[in-house]
This record gives sequence, C-alpha cells and structure tokens, in this order.
Amino acid sequence: MKKTISFFLFLVLLCNSALLLAQAEPESIVPDEDKFQDYFYESLKQKGIENYDRAITELEHCLKLKPNDATIYSELGKNYLGQKDYERAYNSFEKAAQIDPKNKWFWAGMYEVNYQTKNYNQAIVNINKLIEFDPAYKEDLVSLYMYTQQFDKALALINELNEKAGKSSMREMYKTQILSQGKYQNAEIENLLNQIDKNPKVESNYIALLKLYSQNNEAEKALQIIKKLEVEIPGSEWAQVGLFKYYLDKNDTQKAINSMNVILASTSIDAKIKNKVLLDFLNFVKTNPKFTPELEKAFSYFDKDPDANLNKEIGKFYLNKKQADKAILYFEKALKSNSVEDVETNLLLLQAYVENKQFELLAKKAANLIEIYPSQPQFYYFAGVGNNQLKQYKNAITFLEMGLDYVVGDVVLEANFNLQLGEAYNGLGDFKKKEMYFAKANQLVKAKK
Repeated sequence: MKKTISFFLFLVLLCNSALLLAQAEPESIVPDEDKFQDYFYESLKQKGIENYDRAITELEHCLKLKPNDATIYSELGKNYLGQKDYERAYNSFEKAAQIDPKNKWFWAGMYEVNYQTKNYNQAIVNINKLIEFDPAYKEDLVSLYMYTQQFDKALALINELNEKAGKSSMREMYKTQILSQGKYQNAEIENLLNQIDKNPKVESNYIALLKLYSQNNEAEKALQIIKKLEVEIPGSEWAQVGLFKYYLDKNDTQKAINSMNVILASTSIDAKIKNKVLLDFLNFVKTNPKFTPELEKAFSYFDKDPDANLNKEIGKFYLNKKQADKAILYFEKALKSNSVEDVETNLLLLQAYVENKQFELLAKKAANLIEIYPSQPQFYYFAGVGNNQLKQYKNAITFLEMGLDYVVGDVVLEANFNLQLGEAYNGLGDFKKKEMYFAKANQLVKAKK
C-alpha cells in the first residue's frame, strides 16, 4: 500500500513539475534575438505616438542584449531629442557615431541637436563631417558661417557654390548682407573679375561688378567694364544703365537719352533702376528745360507704374511748369498707389486744385483730410480757400478760425490765414473785420522781412 501511495505521489509530483516547466518555457527559452526585436519594435511604436519615456525604457532593454549597437544609441538620441533633453540626445548620437563613424545619420543627429540649441560653432564641426558624405550640406554651412559672423568664409563658399551649382536667392541675400560691409567688397570685386575672365558671356557678373563700382564711386573702372560688356555681349541693355549716367555726367545728352530709352523699354531691367534713371534725367531737365519733350516722352513708360514717389516727383515737375492739370493726375496716382496717406502729396494736390481752379474738389478734399489730420493747419487753410472761392464765407471762417489755433511758428502761413479771413468777412460785408485781418496779415509780412 505504501508503495502504491508513494508511486502515486511520485506521479503527481512528476506531473506538477512538468506543468511548472510548461508554464516557464515562454519566458526562459525565447531566444535573445526575438526579445531584442520585440523591445525594438515596441520602442518604435511608442516613439510614433510620442510616448518617449516608454520608448526609452524599451531601448534600454535592447541595450542589455546588445550593448554596442549603434542603432539603439541613435534611437535613444531621437527620443531624448523628442523630450528636448539635448545633452542626453547629443551624447547618444555621439556614442552611435563612435561605434559606426561611417553612418551619416548619426552625425546628422548631432548636428540637429547643435542647431536646435543654437550651438553653431559645434554645428560647423559636425556639418563638415556630413559634407564628407553629402556635399549638399555646404548650403547649411553657408548659413552657419553667417550665424557665427565668419563672413569671409561665407563669401568664399557662396562664390564656390554659385560657380558650381548656380545662384540661389538665399545665397544672394547673404551676399548682399556681407557686401554691405565695405571691407569685403575688394574680395568680391576680385572674384567677379575672375568670373568675367572665365565666363565673359555671363551678363550677371558684369552687373554685380558695376553695382560695386558705382557704390565706390569708381566711374572709370565702371566704364571699362561697360565697354567690355558691350564687346562681349553686343546690345546688352544693362550696359546702357552705366552708359546713361556716364553720358549724362559728360553732357553728351543725346547719347544719354538714347541709353535712357533702351533702359525704360527693357523688360529685364527692374523698376527701381528705371525709376532712378528717370529721376536723374528729371533733375537734369530742371536746369536744362530744352529737353522737356524727351522727358515727357519718357513719362509715358510709367503710365501704369505703381511707384508713389515717382508719380509724386513727376507731379512736382508739372506743378513747377504751371501745368496743374497734369500735376493733378500724377499726384492722384501717387496717393492711389500709396498705402499710407502722404501729407506732402496731399498738400501738393490741394495746391494743384487751387491753380487749376477746381474749388469744389479743393473744399471737399481738404475737409476730408481734416478728419484724418485734425491738427494739420494747412488743410484748414485750403478748406478756407475753397469755401471762399465758392462764396461759402461762413464755412470758410469756421475752418480758418479752427486752423489758426494750430499754426505755430509759421509766420507766412499765419499771414495767409489772416488774408483768407479778411476775404471771408469782405464777402459777408463786414468791412471792419476785413480791415482788421488784412492789417494783421500786413504786420506779419513786415515782421517776416
């Protein structure tokens, strides 16, 4: 009986042991490689939902199984970066790069940390390593040189990239910024001269060089380049930009006019340069009025031009010539194209209305401007003039008396206010007040003398 019981107990214990072994088997005999894959893919999943803490925990399990796996360190770097734990992120990417220095993405991770922390000097070290893998990173290096104010290196790299890959808007913006500091212009002039020697048919190099010579007032050097440009690229419209100023300064007016017409008709020369050319010629005509017909012909190129300042200057030109009707057209165009109300242009327009005897427009426009500029005395004055001319004397007096309070230190304007008040009271038949205001105006004029 004991044997039977003992044998039975043995069977039970044996079965229990087998059962315990069966329960322990998945944990104890799963291969490390499978565990690694499970931890790793779980970390990727957690990173994808930005659960960085859990992802890091899974990666730490991976490290226990593969302590020298560069990819694990790189993934740790990405998760620490997601947490903005920049020091650990950098150290992780750095460890990955130490294990596998030929993987560019580990260096890219360090660079990303440098960039986000604005550690641009260290970023330059890492970007130079990245350039060994991919020269396209030189574009980033240009920006880093700008951020660290290493403008000489930036300029040299910009010129290298321009020659090899063509120009880009970003590099040109940086280049303009660098060349605004005169000490770098000599290096750029030398570079442009070399580029012209290598590629004499590339017009943009001549243009850039001419701008630098113009900024430095090196007229003779500019002229030599213009002549070379004409030889290498016959009919170049840009050559005329330099020749126009040269001819104008030498009083070779007809040649200057010919150059100006080419420039204004060009579709490749930008509006700013055209405006400058026209304004230069306009100022020339002020002292040489016999060329007015050529100037007026040039105005036609700007019929649809939105430039407010240019239209204002043309308006002034016609106002000085006592052609108020034309002046009005240009002043109105200037105001229409200007997003900000321009006090000077409005005053010129009101004066043009006076000279063109458009008194209703004058009174209405001046009253509207008073609402916008309630402390600007000139607008009250023009409102008074308009209403006087329309024989609305009481309205004129109201505007003039209000505006006179804002006149400070301008004797001529104060005298004109008094003259208009005298005219208004004269219109109302109040001759006593008329004489009083005329006398005040006379005293102010005498005091001014």
